[in-house]
Amino acid sequence: MKLHVYFARRFLAAFGAVLGVLGGVLALFSMIEQIGRFAGDDVTFVQLLGLTILDVPGAIYDVLPLIMVLATLTLFLAMARSSELVVTRATGRSALMALISPAIMAFLIGVLAVAIFNPIAAATRAQYDITADRYDGAGTNTLSIGRSALWLRQGDATQQTVIRAGAAELDGTLLRDVSFVTFDAEGRPVRRVEAETARLAGGLWNLENAKGWPLNADNPERAAEVFDVATLRSGLTEEQIREGFGAPSKISIWDLPAFIQSLETAGFSARNHRVWLQSELALPVLLVAMVLLGAGFTMRHTRFGRTGLMLLLSLATAFTLYFIRNFAQILGESGQIPVELAAWGVPIAAILLPLGLIFHMEDG
Repeated sequence: MKLHVYFARRFLAAFGAVLGVLGGVLALFSMIEQIGRFAGDDVTFVQLLGLTILDVPGAIYDVLPLIMVLATLTLFLAMARSSELVVTRATGRSALMALISPAIMAFLIGVLAVAIFNPIAAATRAQYDITADRYDGAGTNTLSIGRSALWLRQGDATQQTVIRAGAAELDGTLLRDVSFVTFDAEGRPVRRVEAETARLAGGLWNLENAKGWPLNADNPERAAEVFDVATLRSGLTEEQIREGFGAPSKISIWDLPAFIQSLETAGFSARNHRVWLQSELALPVLLVAMVLLGAGFTMRHTRFGRTGLMLLLSLATAFTLYFIRNFAQILGESGQIPVELAAWGVPIAAILLPLGLIFHMEDG
């Protein structure tokens, strides 16, 4: 039992060291990126530092599998050089027994990352986009899904328009039972339009069976106009509407199931979000696979040589598995393979691969 605790403590120390170093590197790169992005804008260093702080948690969360494999390499290379693995095997413990504690720690880190760090990264990502757009001075276009309606906002520096729709088509360009409320730069409502349908095309909302009220008139109902067909200018595009659903990475995993239900209730496809949800749930398994992968190439004494080659092979294999995982997610999002296979197939296969390597190399 003491040996398992010792391995767990050493692994956590290696993980913390790699996390600190890689986090510092990511923060430096993020700061350089912010300086280049806002070089011509009136943005202070403190504001750039705030953007960097908002950007780093999401970046760290994205490279968590890489951090895990680097921590494993750091641990077992140090133990191989100090002959601790030789002593461990001399006591009658196999390589798999030495891997129990690191694997358990990796799984627990994955659970904590999904349950706690995922909401933090999602919140900072969303806040980063809002803050960066404000510094850019660009117009704001947002979308949200409610329990009974779809809400969009479009506008620029002179006016903002809030759009509410009872239902929508899958691509979000055809809205039904829709209303538009336009506000001026001071936030006062100036016009309201309701329509049976609204279709987005060529920078215009094409309305059918519409009625408009000038809200700044003395009697808006008396000044109202009815149109069989009408158009309203729009700064939205199909891509912006799709992106406005919120990238799954910007939604907390605790809020994602309800968001998926609301998205499907509004008439949109939530397949991308379902794949992301399952992939996040599979993250602890992927981290365990990264530990086994790093150990499979480094649980050997340094006197056998070719340590550098083994390091390169382990890193290359880790990057390959990470790429295959992302590719499987793309296939799942496009409907080429089932959602569960896209999310869980690669992590499970990634565990079996290093296990086979360890069984092949294990002589005890």
